[in-house]
Amino acid sequence: MSPLRGLYAITDSALLAEGRLLPYVEAALQGGARLVQYRDKSTDTNRRHDEAAALADLCRQHGAQLIINDDLALARALGVGLHLGQEDGSLATARAELGAHAVIGGTCHASLELAEVATQAGVSYLAFGRFFASSTKPNAPPAPLELLDQARSRFALPVCAIGGVTLDNAPYLLDHGVDLIAVVHSLFSAADASEVERRARAFAQLFAA
Repeated sequence: MSPLRGLYAITDSALLAEGRLLPYVEAALQGGARLVQYRDKSTDTNRRHDEAAALADLCRQHGAQLIINDDLALARALGVGLHLGQEDGSLATARAELGAHAVIGGTCHASLELAEVATQAGVSYLAFGRFFASSTKPNAPPAPLELLDQARSRFALPVCAIGGVTLDNAPYLLDHGVDLIAVVHSLFSAADASEVERRARAFAQLFAA
């Protein structure tokens, strides 16, 4: 399976507090996650570096990709990928600094125009959403499923869907040709690591159907 196809696990500082980050992410990787995005908006630079370095090691062990959210310097320091939102800096600068082989993703919300700009900047995948009600991004503009069909026909890049994705609605996204399904709460809001692994395996199996 291509590294840019499958379950894309996105961390959440609240859900993965109190020592849950590493064991829960490892469980997601054991369940089949292909990408992990480290998303931590705090200003504790040392802790963020240590956590991201540990996650990078876990991802390498499982043949997965680590993506850093909104921190070009950290991604560059660890030699891993980067995801930038619309307010998070220049995708073209990130590509120039991280090199041709780095995995770089761009948030496109519900806009093909933003996707065009991201494509021209050299991203590795296009992230659209939210497609469903989302507790992580409740104010994000809703995106229709038909947007995925339009993106598939217009762009040659992998397409990622984010926003309220669950095991129940993920098949609708796959029916519209997405390559990556990005999941936060439906993966990590679990009582223990074994439940995270079970959920991750269920998401991963959707791609084998």
